[in-house]
Amino acid sequence: MKSLAALLSALAFTLALQAQQWVTYTPPEGKANGKSVVLISGDEEYRSEEGLPQLAKILSQRHGFKCTVVFSINPKTGEIDPNTQTNEPGIEALDSADLCIMLLRFRAWPDDQMKHFADYYLAGKPFIALRTSTHAFSYPDASTSVYKAYSWNGKTWPQGFGKQVLGETWVSHWGNHKHEATLGVVEPGSEKDKLLRGVTGLFGDTDVYEAHPPADAKILFRGRVLKGMSRTDEPADYKKKTATGVEQGVNEPMQPVVWTREYKNEAGHTNKVFTTTMGSATDLQDENLRRLLVNTAFRFTGQKVPKAADVALVGEFHPTAYGFNGFVKGVKPADHVLK
Repeated sequence: MKSLAALLSALAFTLALQAQQWVTYTPPEGKANGKSVVLISGDEEYRSEEGLPQLAKILSQRHGFKCTVVFSINPKTGEIDPNTQTNEPGIEALDSADLCIMLLRFRAWPDDQMKHFADYYLAGKPFIALRTSTHAFSYPDASTSVYKAYSWNGKTWPQGFGKQVLGETWVSHWGNHKHEATLGVVEPGSEKDKLLRGVTGLFGDTDVYEAHPPADAKILFRGRVLKGMSRTDEPADYKKKTATGVEQGVNEPMQPVVWTREYKNEAGHTNKVFTTTMGSATDLQDENLRRLLVNTAFRFTGQKVPKAADVALVGEFHPTAYGFNGFVKGVKPADHVLK
């Protein structure tokens, strides 16, 4: 029989290993606001594993939120691996979270992990959803998971969590991917929305997505397709067809890129939702986008939106260009610990 000391040592090792599978940022002394945010990274393309830790550092160190970032972890190596679609350790942090910020793509978590996400949603708690979160989940056809309905191609819950809750699913690249950037233009009538405090416009080097939010959504920004990858480039001026075959100018009208809505879920609770089809790690280099997200975090956790939120980067931030299989290999959550 193993000694008590050996058992305690093994337990300590197990707990240490688990702790290394996610990262938590605590606010500086005297600055905590009492609110907890869980940021869920897990996409193969837009480097959420880099962008969300930086956003968490800003929220925690500048504004007093306790932030936990969870990652797609390769169970064999313990490394962050966005191509691992079936493992998101630490997601139980959602059980006590006040806000969920997500950038996911085609995840298929096991039921014991997915349950924490579903319980958070059914409790009517708020979401900030970035980029490919419109198609966050994709379970295999043979799956017997009780959460299969959340899939982007779900049969019982048409077009899944994205369409039903966030307001859109995957439709198409509207701008020319990797060649035509996005300039965010305020939707007329939304200029005085408190979420836009200190936000003068948006720019991202990701392209505009085709998107058709429901009538109950409030559009905050539309995306002007640019002719190149610089914010000073001229607007694109060609025609193309929507997914339903309607031909229009690529900027006539511009596609929605940021909207909010409230969604009454099947448990009878209402989720506040902020969705943007922007949000790659490289997009987060834009100060205005960071401020828009920080403002929303304040508003969605019941706090007053600052007049000019401090969104200065915390530490070095040189995001990797987006693209499939372009993630930095060999990185573990512990590498994101604030030093």
